[in-house]
Amino acid sequence: MDAGGSGEPVAEPVGGVVPHRGRGQGVTIRDVAKAAGVSPATVSRVINNRESVAPELARRVQQTAASLGYRPSAVAQGLARGRTGLVAITVPDLGNPMFQAVLRGLSRAAGRDGYRLLVTDSHELPMEEPVLAQESRLRADGLVLCSPRSHDRDLVDLASAIEPFVLVNRSVEGLSAPTVSVDYASGVRAVCAHLGWLGHTRVAYLSGPRASVSNRERLETLRRAAAGRFELHVIEGGSMLEDGFEAAEGALSTGATAMIGYNDLVALGAQGKLNEIGVRVPDRISVVGFDDIPLSRYTAPRLTTVAVPQEELGREAWQRLAAMLRNESPPADVCFTPRLEVRETTGPAPH
Repeated sequence: MDAGGSGEPVAEPVGGVVPHRGRGQGVTIRDVAKAAGVSPATVSRVINNRESVAPELARRVQQTAASLGYRPSAVAQGLARGRTGLVAITVPDLGNPMFQAVLRGLSRAAGRDGYRLLVTDSHELPMEEPVLAQESRLRADGLVLCSPRSHDRDLVDLASAIEPFVLVNRSVEGLSAPTVSVDYASGVRAVCAHLGWLGHTRVAYLSGPRASVSNRERLETLRRAAAGRFELHVIEGGSMLEDGFEAAEGALSTGATAMIGYNDLVALGAQGKLNEIGVRVPDRISVVGFDDIPLSRYTAPRLTTVAVPQEELGREAWQRLAAMLRNESPPADVCFTPRLEVRETTGPAPH
């Protein structure tokens, strides 16, 4: 915030603007300067810990500011120092526990280094992501793009406007930004091997958002893995509980003896519908999810799923972004291999 175009930070008003200011309400640098008998520039240097002010004068300014109840704007101080102390993260859907866990890992790691998070949600709208990313980056020192839905070309074009940033749960050819990703193809292959071993020959996939790159990767891998092993049916869906709930009967109508959800929420939604209509899991049909969100471990029956190290994705993203904020080279890109967690929703194919 500026005062009279001077570029000086101004105290944030407490409780709104009132005709007669109480202690600390609307006190500005000019007020402190007048009471201390110094220039506003001197007060600004003291507030921002500049060493160009004599210690005795600095103490006088600090005492005056304290007596007036002056509260400097944290944002203005950050801008004066060239840093805001904020890092931004953009996710496609905050309602998804997967992204909540990534956010938690990032927040805890950044918090230990004194940074706070600015969070934006694109609501699964690819066209919104570039705008949100640029707006967030203007307000923060760096950015984490988590599972962006934008096209590869759009991300490459956007890169120079949002540096420094880290890409999470996605890799893009030709993009030089540090990347933290997951080898979803290996997880899909593990699921297919498991279902094949159980004797399933007809499988339904409840697909995720059309713009999701991880959904496309899973579907492509499923089609390759299904060749010569089982019949694959793709049911259009989404990423939330209600999407799985609505898609379950369509999957049943294909004659499938196993269904794979795009993620755990979709799988759990389908499981809820199956329970409602009296279809026993896994006796009549097996169900598999992706991500291993906490809820998957506490349902009845407990969900078989592909476990992804969600919080670790956030922590690893911070390691790379923090290095760049220190003007250091970030660690090498990392790609996690998920593991299959066999629980109670998969069983032998019915005869």
